[in-house]
Amino acid sequence: MLSALVAAAHFLAAFGVFATVFYEWLTFSRTPTLPEARRMQLCDALYGLSSLALIVAGVSRVYFFEKGSDFYLHSPFFITKIALFVAVGLLSIYPTMQFITWRTATRAGQAPVVDASTFARIALLLRLEVLLLVAIIVSASLMAKGVLH
Repeated sequence: MLSALVAAAHFLAAFGVFATVFYEWLTFSRTPTLPEARRMQLCDALYGLSSLALIVAGVSRVYFFEKGSDFYLHSPFFITKIALFVAVGLLSIYPTMQFITWRTATRAGQAPVVDASTFARIALLLRLEVLLLVAIIVSASLMAKGVLH
């Protein structure tokens, strides 16, 4: 029973990560309104919480449930999945830092100002994050089926 609950938490967290990054990518604008900026900030906070939950549930599954750590740690697709997850996390640092800097404006009831180069950089990073998350899904499927194990 506990294994099923941890698996469900892992899947929900993974869906949360994908949904929040996809939302950010889909709605990020050069001229965000105040409500849009606040939604982006909330969404980014939910991304962080989902990522943390994903790590906790994932580590629990590897070491305490499922197929055992030996299966996962010797799977090239598991290693790929983890490397891609780390890459997504690293790519998300810059957008998160920018959304945090918006707090001054949003707390004052103003929309943030996003210059062209910042917009281009964040838009590119969000696009890359979405692509890497899709690659994680493929890696996870191949890993679960024991391909190249």
